[in-house]
Amino acid sequence: MTSRMGGRANRRRGEVEAVIDGEHRILCLTLGALAELETAFAAGDLNGLAERFASGRLKAADMIRVIGAGLRGGGNLFSDDEVAAMSVEGGIAGYARIVGDLLTATFAGPEEGVTQNP
Repeated sequence: MTSRMGGRANRRRGEVEAVIDGEHRILCLTLGALAELETAFAAGDLNGLAERFASGRLKAADMIRVIGAGLRGGGNLFSDDEVAAMSVEGGIAGYARIVGDLLTATFAGPEEGVTQNP
């Protein structure tokens, strides 16, 4: 198990940073990670995947898959079983925040939530 550490997340590339198991980690839903999720959720395409996430109804197993795919897309090599054993501050609300941030960074684009200076 290895991880890419030392850099801050680049929202323009769809990256988010989260503290998981006490370590700052970069997560990103790369094209490969999205393909992994399409298969896991039996989504026919990216629109189907986005619609599934937009419903707001995710099981704990779904969050494990999304966080696992995001970690792997960010260069961290963890299996879903390893992800399931990890902890985050805030418990289930912390996991939900990570998933929400990751999905927003992926599907809303880089300008969403970015404050522009006048």
